[in-house]
Amino acid sequence: MEIGVDSFVAAFTDKSRSVSPSERMQNLLEDVEVADKVGLDIFGIGEHHRKEFLDSAPPIILSAAAARTKKIRLTSAVTVLSATDPVRTFQEFATLDLISQGRAEMVVGRGSFVEAFPLFGYDLADYDRVFKEKLDLLLKIRDNEHVTWSGVFRPALTGQGVYPRPVQNPFPIWLGVGGTPGSFVRAGLLGLPLAVAIIGGETHRFRPLIDSYRAAWREAGHPAKGMKVALHSLGYVAESSKAAADEFFPGYARAFTDVGRERGWGPVTREDFDAQIGPRGALIIGDPEEVIEKIKRHAKALGGISRVTFQMDPGSLSREKFKRSIELLGKRVAPAIHKEVLEEDLEESAA
Repeated sequence: MEIGVDSFVAAFTDKSRSVSPSERMQNLLEDVEVADKVGLDIFGIGEHHRKEFLDSAPPIILSAAAARTKKIRLTSAVTVLSATDPVRTFQEFATLDLISQGRAEMVVGRGSFVEAFPLFGYDLADYDRVFKEKLDLLLKIRDNEHVTWSGVFRPALTGQGVYPRPVQNPFPIWLGVGGTPGSFVRAGLLGLPLAVAIIGGETHRFRPLIDSYRAAWREAGHPAKGMKVALHSLGYVAESSKAAADEFFPGYARAFTDVGRERGWGPVTREDFDAQIGPRGALIIGDPEEVIEKIKRHAKALGGISRVTFQMDPGSLSREKFKRSIELLGKRVAPAIHKEVLEEDLEESAA
């Protein structure tokens, strides 16, 4: 199982917004370097088009990170495919793959906010149709150097070549999903690894959706070894469970209360938060031992997972605390998870 971090380069509190955008970006690149040095497997950059985020151009950020790292894999989290051109997106990530020498990936989805649709001239009424068509084109570009394709929302391609080609063949493309049942089935039928964002509620409730993904995968006849499930979760690791909860809650409450005003949710309370960091809740927050056990419980509840990425931005943590959390993930959490997975693989081989 891979362990990593996702960042939206976001600032949700007055204190975090007082840091200049340039400094925030430099801090992010330093964080990726730290994650690489301590042995984390993956670092992802999201995509948003709102004032509090600096991640509107993930391939550029990831390319800067690629030049400063050696081993860590670099991915979007997610690429809002509905709002971009698949040809250009593939070119950007193929270039990232060349710069990183084969360490790039892409998670594509529709995003959790809708600002990108009017910003790039799309109608929300076409929400699913646009995504479906663009995903079809992206996969054709990945699998074919010269592409013949036609659709509704983009001019046709009549055999043009799409360059550059990436180092990896096939280039890794995951489908990022929230809670829409059809999206899980779509990933299975297409034979794409699945990245599930579970940022609230009880994790086990997603099991039927993930089972539908696996059933669709088998129905389509794809090789079993390619079926993967990644979990994107709000998470944070500190030296003690109390410190982790107390340090993460203020920023979390501010971020989700603000978003809740837009979406009709009530204010976040400490009682709600404490329930979410409990044994059945989705948040992975605590000391290293608690976080390790929470990851194991999530994996069991979901029938097995291949990757867990931590989203710490909502905590609006200090530089020192954010960096320390990455170090704890790399030095204490990831080794324990890797060791356990290796032992399980050896037991299965012996059986």
